[in-house]
Amino acid sequence: MSPTSETAVTELDRPYPLPRRAVDGFARDGFVHLPAVLSAETVATYEPAVTSEVIRLNRQHRPLAERDTYGKAFLQVGNLWEHSAQVRELVFSRRLASIAAGLLGVESVRLYHDQALYKEPSGGITPWHADQYYWPLSTDRVGTLWLPLQETPMEMGPLAFARGSHTFSLGRDLPISDESEASIAQALAEQDFEDVAEPFALGDASFHRGWTFHHAGPNRGSVPRRVMTVIYMDANIRVADPVNDHQVADRGWMPGAEVGAVPDTPRNPVLFDRRSQ
Repeated sequence: MSPTSETAVTELDRPYPLPRRAVDGFARDGFVHLPAVLSAETVATYEPAVTSEVIRLNRQHRPLAERDTYGKAFLQVGNLWEHSAQVRELVFSRRLASIAAGLLGVESVRLYHDQALYKEPSGGITPWHADQYYWPLSTDRVGTLWLPLQETPMEMGPLAFARGSHTFSLGRDLPISDESEASIAQALAEQDFEDVAEPFALGDASFHRGWTFHHAGPNRGSVPRRVMTVIYMDANIRVADPVNDHQVADRGWMPGAEVGAVPDTPRNPVLFDRRSQ
């Protein structure tokens, strides 16, 4: 392991000073944009490993013009931690998991799954949607880390959020699609939800709740918008009865976990427990 990697690993294990205003803002707004979650050095250490796995594991090879709206939004590869020891260091970071626990207001969090989302140059919009539509989980104590692996100006399509929309139920029955883009955008505008879109500096990250509506613009830049995401859930959450076909499929992230049980599987380890600190 190189000295740079040793420095990065140390940072991934070191606590992030999560301010009270961030916790309060997350509860009120359904998301928070945190500055300098990781150093530029740490991001530079792990970006090549994530990108290498995206290139190796990606199964989307059709030209952009031949894809539907979802396919144009990004290249999507999940559970990279199972394929790369270096990516595992990033996904299993106690620093990142402790932020998730603090924001969600729980003692401990376990991994649901990770997911790389790479928006290619000229890649299209990410339609309005809420992630929890896809999750067969018993509570909303679930949150997603959105970690760009480069500086992300507005032209690259950073993630944007409808402030306070985690309390809004209309549109929760829609998968990400052209329909969700049109219907949710109209409903949010009619209720005057603020659409918060802002650039991300290198090392910034956002966290959002499962029912927070969010979207992203197209990538008008000349390089891919490279993003790593990690979904954290309350370590005591339980598997719920699926209410749609997507949730049936998503049970695959928790192999062997029965409905009503805590998903304590090898794929869903506890990443942070405040009581063991």
